[in-house]
Amino acid sequence: MTTQEPRLEDVEESWPVVESTDLHRDEWIVALRADLITAPSHPEGEPFRRLVLEHPGAAVVLAVDDEERVVCVSQYRHAARRRFIELPAGLCDADGEDPLAVAQRELQEEAQLAAEEWTHLASAYSSPGISSERMHFYLARGLRDVDRGDFELEHEEADMQVFRVPYADLVDAILAGRVTDAPVILAVLTAQARGLAGARP
Repeated sequence: MTTQEPRLEDVEESWPVVESTDLHRDEWIVALRADLITAPSHPEGEPFRRLVLEHPGAAVVLAVDDEERVVCVSQYRHAARRRFIELPAGLCDADGEDPLAVAQRELQEEAQLAAEEWTHLASAYSSPGISSERMHFYLARGLRDVDRGDFELEHEEADMQVFRVPYADLVDAILAGRVTDAPVILAVLTAQARGLAGARP
C-alpha cells in the first residue's frame, strides 16, 4: 500500500461538530467556545473537545520611511506581562471589512501617518490550533504625517510609544531574540525575503 504525500498547499476542510458551547461571549467581537468534533476518517469514534477562540482577523503595517526606518510602537500586553516592540496593527472590527482599509486606519490612528504605496506581503493564521485569527501583512511606503481625526487613544494605547528604527537594526534585534512579537517577525522577514525592504549595503 502506498501513500501519496499531500500537496504543499493549505486546503479548506471542516470536520463535523457534534456540539458547541459558548465559554465566554459578550459585546466584544472575540469569543471563546468549546466544540465537540469527530474525525471523518473515524465517524464512529468518540467525539473530542477542541477550544476555539473566535477572532475576526487583523491587519499589520510594516511602514518604512525613505531612510529605511521602520515605524514601531512599544506597547504593554497584559496576557504576556510584557512590553513588546510591535508594528501598527488592529482588528478587522466589522464583518467583511477590507484588511487594507484596516491597515490604513490603524497607521493613521496609532502612528498619525498615511502612505502612498501599499503592498500586501502575506496573510497568515496566528495560532490555528486554537484561534481563527488570520493576520494580513502590508508594507507601507511614501509616508506622510496626518492627524488621528476623532480617534482617541485609551487603555494600553494611551501609554503606547511610537518611534522609528533602522530596518537592519530591527532585523538584528529579531535574530538576537530581543524582539519577539510574531507579527513583527513575520512582516519584517517576509519583506526582506521578497526583496522589498531591508537590503543591506
